[in-house]
Amino acid sequence: MTDVSVTTHVFDAAVDLFEVRDDRTEGHTHPAYANMVGPFGGITAATLLRAVERHPDVLGMPLSLTINYAGPIADGPFDIAVRPVRTNRTTQHWSIELSQGGEIATTATAVFGLRRPTWSSTELQAPAAPAPDSLEPTPLPDFIAWARNYEMRYTAGVVPEEGSAEVADSTSTLWVRDVPSRPLDFASLTAMCDIFYPRAFLRLGRVLPAGTVSMTVYFHADPETVAAQSDSPVLATARANRFEQGFFDQSAQLWGRDGVLLATSHQIVYFKA
Repeated sequence: MTDVSVTTHVFDAAVDLFEVRDDRTEGHTHPAYANMVGPFGGITAATLLRAVERHPDVLGMPLSLTINYAGPIADGPFDIAVRPVRTNRTTQHWSIELSQGGEIATTATAVFGLRRPTWSSTELQAPAAPAPDSLEPTPLPDFIAWARNYEMRYTAGVVPEEGSAEVADSTSTLWVRDVPSRPLDFASLTAMCDIFYPRAFLRLGRVLPAGTVSMTVYFHADPETVAAQSDSPVLATARANRFEQGFFDQSAQLWGRDGVLLATSHQIVYFKA
């Protein structure tokens, strides 16, 4: 692993990996990004994206990442196998596996590629939201360690208090950025795609067992657009479409400066109610 000094941002320490050699690398969970069970799913996704970024054969920039949380990740070291399965003229397809003790805990696929100048259009519109500085931060409960690394300012769908009434709309919208502030990159953008608490909490007004089974992130911005965001807050919004027989989906959008769509994500989530 690289030399992580006391001046390194905690996010960079959490996604730090050994040099990729022979399609393999190693990392270690970070206590700052612990969730109620295992690490924050967003930091795991960001770490697997970083494994591709550090591979000596990587082509271009991230286009998509699908991560499947097959089993729990224990605190401690882990191994990552990361290999390009096919490289075309403009796209490169990757297979990624995270394992501990010889048992696979997470699988993923990624697509990287070369973007070219073309006609462009965005059909979605960013949700209306007041300026982030006009809103007070609303943190998640303190026992959720990973949430302390983010400043969250909700415009809608704040975390319900225990015993709240059921509601008909699962939408949450918030301004979010890293704490301490940090310039955005693809890895941190990936983590932010999982920033939302489970939609079932909001609908039912209470905490219940839930966890992401699979998440796909689509990256709509090039490196220059991501870099231009710097450490400004990202406007993030998410909602579910259907809750059915122990699973629900989640669709999310992350917007940057001047209403630029940075990424969209989709999840399938297990819940028990």
